[in-house]
Amino acid sequence: MLASYALASIFLARGSPPLWAAYRRTLAVSASLFPAPRSPLDVVSFPSRSNRRRQRSEKKDRWWAPKTKVILPRASDVDAVSTERISSAFGYPEYSRLLPCPSHNTAPRIEHLVATEGGNVLAYISKTLNLPSMYVADLIRFGAVHYALVCPKPPPSATPEQVRIYKEVTEPSSLQKRTSLKGKTVREAQKTFRITDADEFIEAGTYLRVHVHPKRFPRCYEVDWRSRIIAITDDYVVLDKPAATSVGGSSDNIEESCATFTSRALGVETPLKTTHQIDNCTEGCLVLAKKKEFCSVFHGMIREKQVKKLYLALAAAPVPTGIISHYMRPVNHPPRLISQDYIEGWHLCQLEVLECKEVPWPNADVERTYNIEDCGWPSKKTAYECRINLLTGKTHQVRAQLASIGAPIVGDSMYMPSALAAISNPLINPFGERRKKYSSDNDKVAAMAGWISCHGKEPNSAVGLQASQISWNDGDRCYEAGAPWWRRGHA
Repeated sequence: MLASYALASIFLARGSPPLWAAYRRTLAVSASLFPAPRSPLDVVSFPSRSNRRRQRSEKKDRWWAPKTKVILPRASDVDAVSTERISSAFGYPEYSRLLPCPSHNTAPRIEHLVATEGGNVLAYISKTLNLPSMYVADLIRFGAVHYALVCPKPPPSATPEQVRIYKEVTEPSSLQKRTSLKGKTVREAQKTFRITDADEFIEAGTYLRVHVHPKRFPRCYEVDWRSRIIAITDDYVVLDKPAATSVGGSSDNIEESCATFTSRALGVETPLKTTHQIDNCTEGCLVLAKKKEFCSVFHGMIREKQVKKLYLALAAAPVPTGIISHYMRPVNHPPRLISQDYIEGWHLCQLEVLECKEVPWPNADVERTYNIEDCGWPSKKTAYECRINLLTGKTHQVRAQLASIGAPIVGDSMYMPSALAAISNPLINPFGERRKKYSSDNDKVAAMAGWISCHGKEPNSAVGLQASQISWNDGDRCYEAGAPWWRRGHA
């Protein structure tokens, strides 16, 4: 038990003072809602993995966050606290633990443990973290629990005590006693896998990563998924994906996804599989495979550029027609940095603007209906609807490219702030057309960190972007989404 508690602190994330101040306020509210657990346990909470990566790339001198006491409800207390239940109008199962789904995500919390004794994984997590067993069972169902046979190495900034604990649980004399490691290298044994069975047995020394507060997607329960299906064939299903939903889930939530809910709506025995990705905040055409073989075929067509994707984008400023080219930094976390000039190792991004026409800016009622965020754009009389042929398919490509030319997408809380910052100070973007000349690499690194800080948070709801059409086989297979949200009005 002590090793589990102490090792949890090894993986503390480094965060900014405003983040942790907000987090403490959230914890204070939680403490007022739920009674104290039977055996209070100080546990470590920290931001999600994507946020940690971003923080590490921005600053190297962040500090370890302090330990914070988090109070969660016992299973017997949850119904008293929950006053709503998810509607079963579309046949979705009700929960009384992780559901009803909150309208917003709680503060992230991830626990890193090493089992000090063998036994049932659900019972061990419930006992060690003082969580209700039903809640832990739901975390496992959500895909929020991962394991590795051997604990991963702690970060360089770990304390001597943290390093001592790691060495103690991974020293050769301890590892040699474990028959499960026979024939495996330590590196192989440190590879993590998702736990899918609440009855799974874990042996002493097993590493566990528990996403206690998984990212939630409440929009999944508000959609009539059957009505969003565009086409069904023997090999695949084409879905008009709603905004504010995940295509295939995340590292901590595979339950609330388009693949899961579409499979459920169709009543298929084998869950549908993802073939390509669309941002959570984007709506439109999504191809889900019925068979694993079609996944391979579709991936091959994408590699050979045989799949054509057309997008509709609602931009805040006019966009010139023609091909727009940039280079994207090869770092797999947001924000995606864009350069107008070639940089070695950066990925080429190209899109073709086929048409750009002036349209009214969505009125306040429409923005409220679709939860469009007010990102501070100064003029909200006119927007510009662009029809775009996506020539390369990089994550956030349309959003980042349009923002980089001063025409961010309406409601894009990540890239519109950076576009506004660049308009007020063109020199702030170290990769822009009017960038400064830096006297040293340190100056450029500092400028890059400052530019990253100009970007906002990832949108939780819709933005003005739709994957309006997808086609392949030279147009023989062509599917179109319905009208984008800004045309649907109050629908």
